[in-house]
Amino acid sequence: MTVGVRTGAKACGALLVAGSLFCVLLQIAAQPTVAKAGPVEELQAIQEKISQGNKDYEEATARVEDIQKDIDANEKHIAELEAELPGAREQAALSMRTNYKLQQSTGGILSLLLSSEDFYDLLTTIQYLDVIQEHNNEAVDELLAMADDLEATRVSLNTQMQEAEEAQAEVQDALDAANAAREELYAEIRAQEEAEAAQRRAAIEAAKRKQEEQKEQQDQQGSQGGSFATESGNQSQVQVPVTGDPGAVDMGSDKQKFVSEWTQRLDAYLAGSPLAGQGKTFAEAAWEYGVDPRLSPAISTVESSTGRVCFLPHNAWGWGASSWNSWEEAIWDHVEGLAIGYGGQLTYAGAQKYCPPNADLWYASVLANMESM
Repeated sequence: MTVGVRTGAKACGALLVAGSLFCVLLQIAAQPTVAKAGPVEELQAIQEKISQGNKDYEEATARVEDIQKDIDANEKHIAELEAELPGAREQAALSMRTNYKLQQSTGGILSLLLSSEDFYDLLTTIQYLDVIQEHNNEAVDELLAMADDLEATRVSLNTQMQEAEEAQAEVQDALDAANAAREELYAEIRAQEEAEAAQRRAAIEAAKRKQEEQKEQQDQQGSQGGSFATESGNQSQVQVPVTGDPGAVDMGSDKQKFVSEWTQRLDAYLAGSPLAGQGKTFAEAAWEYGVDPRLSPAISTVESSTGRVCFLPHNAWGWGASSWNSWEEAIWDHVEGLAIGYGGQLTYAGAQKYCPPNADLWYASVLANMESM
């Protein structure tokens, strides 16, 4: 059947995608754990593979859903055929009984033919009998064809269901491997954070001293005390984190739950700024690339007062010499860049790379904003 061939091909495609994804992620999981946490760049390879893994998983899942839709259509067709079968059986039985009676009453048919008054009547009678015979045969043939169609549909359905279940199992294995790889990445990040703990504490202390200088100089006209130059060239007020720990982000939850939770939290943080209403965009991009959803919004606040002072169109992050046509496009590109170039998390090493002249104050201020989300 056409539907069976088409959906069977889709199922094979899903199996190929899921199978290749599973192999790639198994290779990731099989890599030895890095004994010593290195700079942010060492995290890039794993993060890139995880990002690609998320895309492939969503594609494979979409293919499985398409197959399920075709299976549902087949099941509906089966139900329709089964509903028609009783009537078809009754019609076929009636037709067969009529054929049998006609065959048993040869004398009656002969009398009917001989009683024709002229040749025209004779032809009319013969044609009438042929129509009855043909109708009866068609009724029987229709029943047989319907039964064959039903059986073929069942066979196709069973094949598709088996392929779909195998594809779903492959995709689930790939997802488990992706989550394991992500946890390995986060373990490396935590190890790196422990290694740079002294630097982070020094950065926060530097921010505190800068704030104290601001208080001492606040009466001086035009004083820039308590501010620092960001990567975008703007002046940003120094902010000091309260605890130094913004809390962990659960990246193991399902996408819908993750996006829903962080859309609300980020929208509350972005309210009243040019980036207001973009919480969902930040959340979806963060999920896609395995990035802390607070990082990009926090950087936008430090670099451009949350989009209020952009040095290029829609560039709220001091991100190179880039400009974009929309916030959505800009957000997706920035979050992807954080994943590939910075490990998707706030680290002191990342601060040194992002804003080298004022890494201490930049780190402390971004961290303070992440705490507030």
